[in-house]
Amino acid sequence: MKALIIDDERMARQELRRLLGAHPAIEVAGEASTGAEALELIGRLAPEVLFLDIRMPGMSGFDLLEHLDDVPQVIFTTAYDQYALQAFDVSALDYLVKPVAPARLAAAVAKLRPREAPARLERVFVKDGERCWLVPVADIYLLESEGNYTRIYFVNERPLVPRSRGVA
Repeated sequence: MKALIIDDERMARQELRRLLGAHPAIEVAGEASTGAEALELIGRLAPEVLFLDIRMPGMSGFDLLEHLDDVPQVIFTTAYDQYALQAFDVSALDYLVKPVAPARLAAAVAKLRPREAPARLERVFVKDGERCWLVPVADIYLLESEGNYTRIYFVNERPLVPRSRGVA
């Protein structure tokens, strides 16, 4: 499982990386020392879990999460216990207080769940007037916009469907 460590303290990042070494299922894909750096790495690396400090200069851990459309699993790692309730309000998986105890880290890692791959769309239902098709996606070779309609090209057919209900 791909992880990103986000903490403004270099020693804290090193210690967490060392502790995570005991968990072969966790691959530390990168580290960030600021929220801005973390945003760039999250976009590039697509981690499944963030080990996230809360109090950092410029952008707090909570601020960082507000910038994400797709939030990975979050385990907060902080020296402050007063943010625990707020952490669980943003659906944190766990909340670890520094210095992180190996047993607490193991318990947090045990809560991680792999993200399920999105279901792959194999066929679409297409309706043009009274005619209907159940079309394998692989057979569609062109979608063409025509005003508020879409023309769908597959096999020897090319039905015109309204965009609002077109393919479903």
